[in-house]
This record gives sequence, C-alpha cells and structure tokens, in this order.
Amino acid sequence: MICRNCGAEIRDTAAFCEACGEPVMPVSAPQQGSSPLFTEKVTYCPDGKYRWVYKMSILKNPTIFLMVWKIFFFIIIGIFCLVMFFDWLEWDDFFPDRLLSDLKVMGIFIGGMTALTFISCVIYAAYMGGSYIVEFEMDEHGVVHRQIPAQAAKAQRLARATTLAGVASNNLTTAGIGINSARTEMSSDFSKVKKVKAYPRRNVIKVNETLGHNQVYAKAEDFDLVKDFIIAHCPNLK
Repeated sequence: MICRNCGAEIRDTAAFCEACGEPVMPVSAPQQGSSPLFTEKVTYCPDGKYRWVYKMSILKNPTIFLMVWKIFFFIIIGIFCLVMFFDWLEWDDFFPDRLLSDLKVMGIFIGGMTALTFISCVIYAAYMGGSYIVEFEMDEHGVVHRQIPAQAAKAQRLARATTLAGVASNNLTTAGIGINSARTEMSSDFSKVKKVKAYPRRNVIKVNETLGHNQVYAKAEDFDLVKDFIIAHCPNLK
C-alpha cells in the first residue's frame, strides 16, 4: 500500500505508516447486497465508499503535461484569433502576407509555451519526488480526486511561488501555470456528468460536467471496473 499522507510504501498488514505515523484506513468486506470489491487495490470501506491510492510517474505518463498544454494552447489560439481579426480589418493586404506573419508569430508562441510547459513539468516532477500521488473516494453519487496531504501542501507552496514569479515578470503563461497547479482536489457529481472518456494506455478516465472536469486514475486490473461503475451511475451521459 501507499501512505495517503506522505506517499511512503507501507506493508499491507500495517496499522500505521512507519514513515509518518498516519493511521491506515480500515477496510472491510462488503455486506450482503452491497457493491463488490474490485481488487485489493480498490477497497470498499465501512462507510459505503470505494477508496484507492494511485501513484503516477509525472514524466513517464504525459497526462499532466497534456492537461496544462491544452489549457494554454486554447488560450493562445483565442488571443491570436482576435489579433488576426483586427489585422484583417486594418490591413488591406491581409491575405496572404499579414496572415502568414501572424501565423508565424503564433507558431513561435506555441513552441515557447510547449517548451515552458515541459520545463515546468520537469521542475514539478523533481519537487514532488517524480510522482503524482492521489487518493480517490467514490460511491454511487460521485467521485473525489484528492492529492495526498503531503503533496498537496508542497503543490500549494510551489503554486504560490510560480504565480508570484509570473506576476513579477509580467509573464501571464507562468502565472497561469502557477494558478492551475494550485488545484489539488477535484470532484464530480455523477448526476451532472455529461461525458466520460477513457484512456486505458494512460490509466485515465476523464469525467466531465458542463463546467467541471475531473480525472480518475486506476491501475490496469481495475480500470474497466472503475470506468463501468462510473458510467453506470451517470444518468445524463450524452
């Protein structure tokens, strides 16, 4: 098992984490008529919730990089669409010279943003010890994605430092990365979920509401069971 507080490996039979002293969450077999146990990694607890911890390599699994990259890619696209619109109104020779010039600048920005996002992920990975460790809590009503406390505290400190550095240098991209990385918990109400997308190769299930997004991680042996449980309890999927 993995300690939910510090991320240390602990024995399956241990009552407390030997590294930080955090109590190990008690687990019981489901009662008659309740939901079944998935595996020893996804456990059914006495309060009727499924809980598990997932440890993901930040650099080997591109999920975090892609999530941050997509956010800033669409921001840059939106900004340059406005720029090109006003250039089209102002310049008589917008096609093709001015258009090509704007597209070149946009390409440079996207390349710079990609490099900055990658460097940020490397720094984040080094700061977090190479792994992103998250605990999940799920029942028939919804699922909560919560970074373990020890990592959440470190992520908050790094987010504040990155945001301040971006503001001080007038770098909106850096400030935006800092703001985005401050989020250490996501939750989904199954009654509001509109779309579920599964990516087995990355062990990711994306659970999307109209204005909210969540990412659920599960190991290969539990992946389909977790996905099917989520889909079965989302009545408003499109």
